[in-house]
Amino acid sequence: MKFRIWSVLCLILTPLLRAQSAPPSLVLEGTVTSAQDKTYLDVPFQVPDGIHRISVDFSYTGHEQHTTIDLGIADPYRFRGASGGNKSHFTISEADATPSYLPGEIPPGRWKLLLSVPNIRTGVLAHYHAEIRFNDPAEDHSFASQPLAHGQRWYRGDLHVHTAHSDGSCISQTGTRVPCPVFLTVQAAATRNLDFIAVSDHNTTSQFDSLRELQPYFDKVLLIPAREITTFWGHLNVLGTTQFIDYRTQNLNGRDINALLQDVRSNGAIASINHGDAPSGESCMGCGWTPPSEVDMSLFTGIEVINGGSMLFSSANLWDKQIAAGHHLTAIGGSDNHNALIPPGQPGAIGRPTTVVAAEELSVPALLNAIRQGRVFIDLTSSHDKLLDMEASTGSSHARMGEDLTASNGMPVQINMHVAACTGTQVHLLIDGQESPTLAPIDIAGSDETLHAQWLASSGRHWLRPEVRDAQGQLLLLGNPIYINFPSRQQPQ
Repeated sequence: MKFRIWSVLCLILTPLLRAQSAPPSLVLEGTVTSAQDKTYLDVPFQVPDGIHRISVDFSYTGHEQHTTIDLGIADPYRFRGASGGNKSHFTISEADATPSYLPGEIPPGRWKLLLSVPNIRTGVLAHYHAEIRFNDPAEDHSFASQPLAHGQRWYRGDLHVHTAHSDGSCISQTGTRVPCPVFLTVQAAATRNLDFIAVSDHNTTSQFDSLRELQPYFDKVLLIPAREITTFWGHLNVLGTTQFIDYRTQNLNGRDINALLQDVRSNGAIASINHGDAPSGESCMGCGWTPPSEVDMSLFTGIEVINGGSMLFSSANLWDKQIAAGHHLTAIGGSDNHNALIPPGQPGAIGRPTTVVAAEELSVPALLNAIRQGRVFIDLTSSHDKLLDMEASTGSSHARMGEDLTASNGMPVQINMHVAACTGTQVHLLIDGQESPTLAPIDIAGSDETLHAQWLASSGRHWLRPEVRDAQGQLLLLGNPIYINFPSRQQPQ
């Protein structure tokens, strides 16, 4: 058998098997002859230092003549899996792998594809083509190779849930409380018609292997790589990377929370503070946000303003305080669910509250980008149809919810709000986190309405955000602000 290794600079004549993937690091090609029928063939390749993920796309000719070439792989020390003829693509990383393959350390050295030839007819030649990718960012950021849905719309999901991989538990078949399998959590999200979910187990990445297996089956629920970083002075969610983030701060070689957040950003992920206004102590160790040193809040993207748990808990005070300091921080929600079997509508159920994101498509990059932009509202009722959006304009500036607006002192700001499925409730407009006598609540009479208001800008920095409340004043929907006269926001590096 002959094979060739081409560098990434070589022209690849065959199309990429996965449209979102990076260019291949190596290409292995060769020819199998009928003399090699019912034999095992090794195709070696070299893995350099510093690799945390290997991805393989494999194809061959001769299918119409019933040629079969099965696939497997071995690292320099051990067998890492075989998928036979049932997969043309697989990935292996330190924490997760495609089913059929073993996750774990990616040692440098001589790896080899393990090819088996159960059938090739006399006189037939088959050509195989294998593309090897090292540290493919598409695989690091998502378990789905393509968007699960296309088109700009509001996507609904839960950004904070737990499973057996940390402290999630549920009742077993015999009535015993046991660690709750990941499958049940994803199944609950699918049953509740959520578009996305982030399984954010504490400090670990072991849940990623299960999520890699489940994503192809749950092809209507995007599974976002996540974990809840639990420090002694606060909890924060990391969304959008499978890479390990060291959660140990302060007494580990001087590492602090800023260094942790820089790691998050360098991996293309985002970070949000969880239940920041919660009390800390022996009943909930490290739950409140009480960092011992100054934290660069520009490294955060969001704050979990509404947390589920046994009751809906608000961290709006922390959120408003940070916005007042000049930070653009997107309000998101999370159920903090620890039991996938809690029925919908009961405290702690997955999707209560629901984070609703206006994204270009249902993919991890699109959702993260929309969260960065603040195109988010929180639905405390966990509905499937409620809507809250807002835009504002002056003579020379226009902004949607989550965006920036410029307004001089005394300039009228025209405000338009779009609400749906909220008949019989009211929109409240808050300036700088407080209601103003100049902005009275507006009744919502119809099922789909555009409502209008005007505010006279005053000098300095302000933020304007909408809420929908029922007749008793109960908060139903919480929108993100329009930032007025704020400094330019820092872009992720």
